[in-house]
Amino acid sequence: MVQVEAESVVQTAPKRMTFDEFIEWYPEDSEYRYELHEGLVVEMPEPRGKHSQVAGFTGLKLGIESERLGLSYFIPGHCLVKPDEEESGFRPDVIVLDSTALASEPRWEKSSTITGTSARLVIEVVSTNWKDDYLRKLQAYESMSIPEYWIVDYLGLGGRRYIGSPKQPTISVYQLVDGEYEVQQFRNQDRILSIVFPELTLTAEQIFNPPGSSS
Repeated sequence: MVQVEAESVVQTAPKRMTFDEFIEWYPEDSEYRYELHEGLVVEMPEPRGKHSQVAGFTGLKLGIESERLGLSYFIPGHCLVKPDEEESGFRPDVIVLDSTALASEPRWEKSSTITGTSARLVIEVVSTNWKDDYLRKLQAYESMSIPEYWIVDYLGLGGRRYIGSPKQPTISVYQLVDGEYEVQQFRNQDRILSIVFPELTLTAEQIFNPPGSSS
């Protein structure tokens, strides 16, 4: 079965894959990036245009903040996130890792895969497959006890139950409290409040419209 959408192509593999089979199968130098959702391959174009600008700008600002504070954090160019006891693997738009915790990541050296202990912050920039960000990935990242998860919905595509009505560009910041995510939402000139980067001075508007992008 092949399903074509405006910005993504969802392709079901001929058979269900384990995560290890997915890693072995993953094609190099492909124009697409792939994720594994409960054993099924999901094929998506690499981020382009404004999506890429929003992700790149946000990652740049977090990298600068990490350096300013002297933190042992870094943002890898490629990383898969594997939830525990699940045949899934997600490739976030931005992920902040703690380099001092990588020694406890058994899959890192061979496949650039983390299982949660080194991840400090994960960011997904919303496209047409927004349900994955607000449902599947939210649940997975919470189960992995990742301290903070941002959903950057710069086009206001998410359902009204997630971003309100009328729908508008929104950044939903989920923070782990007693093992469960609690959410705060930021729009327009709101300053993003982060537990991972408590001194961050970035606003929602700055993320939605990075330098050089069209409003």
